[in-house]
Amino acid sequence: MPALHKPPCYYFPMQSSKRSNRLADESSPYLLQHAYNPVDWYPWGDEAFARAKAEDKPVLLSVGYSACHWCHVMEHESFENEEIAALMNENFINIKVDREERPDIDQIYMNFIQLTTGRGGWPMTVFLTPQGHPFFGGTYFPPYDRYNMPGFPRLLISLAESYRDKRDEILHSTTELLGELRRVGLVEAGGPNVAPLSAELLERAQKSIIRSYDATNGGFGGAPKFPSPLTLEFLLRQFHQTKDDGLLQIVTHSCRKMADGGMYDHLGGGFHRYSVDAVWLVPHFEKMLYDNAQLARLYLHVWQITKEDYFKQKTEDILDYVLREMTDEAGGFYSAQDADSEGEEGKFFVWTPEEITQILGEENARLFGFHYDVSKSGNFEHGTSILHERQSLEDSAEELKVPIETLAQVLAEGKQKLFEVRESRIKPMRDDKVLTAWNGLMLSAFAEAGFVLDRDDYLSAARRNAEFISGTMRVSISDGGLLLRTYGNGKAKLNAYLEDYALFIEGLLVLFETTGETRWLKEAEQLADTMIAEFWDEDDGGFYFTGNSHEELIVRSKDFFDNATPSGNSVAAEILTRLSKITGDEKYSRYAAAIFRLLSSNLMKYPQAFGRALSSLSFYLGGIKEVVLLYDAGQEASGLHDLLRENYLPDKILVMSAIHGDPDILPILEGKELIGDAPTAFVCENFTCSEPVTEKERFLEQLTG
Repeated sequence: MPALHKPPCYYFPMQSSKRSNRLADESSPYLLQHAYNPVDWYPWGDEAFARAKAEDKPVLLSVGYSACHWCHVMEHESFENEEIAALMNENFINIKVDREERPDIDQIYMNFIQLTTGRGGWPMTVFLTPQGHPFFGGTYFPPYDRYNMPGFPRLLISLAESYRDKRDEILHSTTELLGELRRVGLVEAGGPNVAPLSAELLERAQKSIIRSYDATNGGFGGAPKFPSPLTLEFLLRQFHQTKDDGLLQIVTHSCRKMADGGMYDHLGGGFHRYSVDAVWLVPHFEKMLYDNAQLARLYLHVWQITKEDYFKQKTEDILDYVLREMTDEAGGFYSAQDADSEGEEGKFFVWTPEEITQILGEENARLFGFHYDVSKSGNFEHGTSILHERQSLEDSAEELKVPIETLAQVLAEGKQKLFEVRESRIKPMRDDKVLTAWNGLMLSAFAEAGFVLDRDDYLSAARRNAEFISGTMRVSISDGGLLLRTYGNGKAKLNAYLEDYALFIEGLLVLFETTGETRWLKEAEQLADTMIAEFWDEDDGGFYFTGNSHEELIVRSKDFFDNATPSGNSVAAEILTRLSKITGDEKYSRYAAAIFRLLSSNLMKYPQAFGRALSSLSFYLGGIKEVVLLYDAGQEASGLHDLLRENYLPDKILVMSAIHGDPDILPILEGKELIGDAPTAFVCENFTCSEPVTEKERFLEQLTG
């Protein structure tokens, strides 16, 4: 083992290096951020572990993502520092991983961190043997002792000495910990006791969830508060089934509070990641594609139920933001926008009264500042203010003693002017890599919103995205037709994970149902068959997170929990149910049923962790209506379309076709013909079909009866 550097103190002046390291050849924006660190970084791969074995050095694994504020802090404090980097280079083989590109690696070592420390987060710092087995880890470490944490240099010295002098103890502990990590992957499936799959299970889950509802501020629990779109979608489905207005009130109140608060970008549209407080005022300012995709669909569904323009406007604002700022020319959707600009979190988004007065004039600034809570003292750091709607437009107009129409105009014009000025500021960095799973989420949002809101531009964005993923991020059929995970700098790479398949297939099915274009259904079927072949566990059931074509890591796990994004198993259960109903192939339904049986006991115990799985089970149990809408090519079927657009119908599949009566196209079309020349609708449920109809009123009765 090389000699250890022992500096006299644990804080060093910040320095930088002009030389690039191995990360300069990567496409991930997060890895490229570290390409000029003096740390001798490796990307994850055989080369790094081979060197660790050859030199008998432990591995320092650092995992983060581009929009992570504390990742930037640790980079600036430690990884840009020449002397700390020298400690790392002398005593460790250093690997940097983008958790968004490699969720398989992140999942394994985050489980280790949570098992050994009781908490997790990013940046994640894990120390491994040359075989990849973890023996120590944590999250952020400061450059010197503070926050009741050891300084990073002191930690590096201690761990390097321990690896040299206490090797047997470390190897023994890694063997035990590896067993625990493998056990985690098994117990997530819920054990041997299978709870009955029934509406009662869903009702019990609903009651458990709403016990943590914040009736004052909306949402669930206290600070920090996350938007929880998966849980809110489940409650919407329960409202649809039970007609319990209390459930709808929980969802609408939460959606209003979130969108009125500072977590929502009132000028540019879109939601920030979460609120650091319980009242939705101060956000963590990063914007993630996956949050905005799921929230766009949630607000769209609330609009379908309530018909309140407020919710429709929020849906359009989110999607317009994505089109404007998060869409690649080729059709892919970018991953994230950073929380920081000019080295300060939130600087791009906050305002002072002086700035607003200069832009709007004194009187309009007074009205605008009152409604959006911009004051001299500020509601954020350094006397700045985060825009949020502190009360309703009506209440503000009454207190300000101005006509509501006048205030509305001042606010609308003010937002536009402030947005234009804000565009001249230095923007937060954008992570422009394209991830298949997150693109699948946004594809679903654009496809559904394009149909429901009759927005051709949204449907066009959905088609272009589906074409981009299918054409650029999929290996040719002759080579197996596998999906790829990530795209950046003109190159797609890394075999896709379960969540990539499931979420992209879902997007393709939504696009098929909203356009009637069978090419998307055929693509979805092919990918579903590939997903089953690659990821299904033939022995115990359920889908593995990694496929047979992935590299073998120290653990092969199954992911069932729905976190910020839904788990691949939760989504797979619903899309396979949908495919079974659309294609008539029962094999898909059998896989879905097996997933639900694995999940059933945990759905009872921990419903808050399975929002999407509960929605998928609701769909599976809900009496699925099979809706076929036939019309001649070029014919306008808007009257019947309008009913499908205007009504929240989560328990349906929809097949729209201008080619009818031919079961070779789709078995579900067999025997179905137009009545005269009119667009004709067919509604079937539980192997029983209602009579075909051409009138809107009768169609509505069949849809909602």
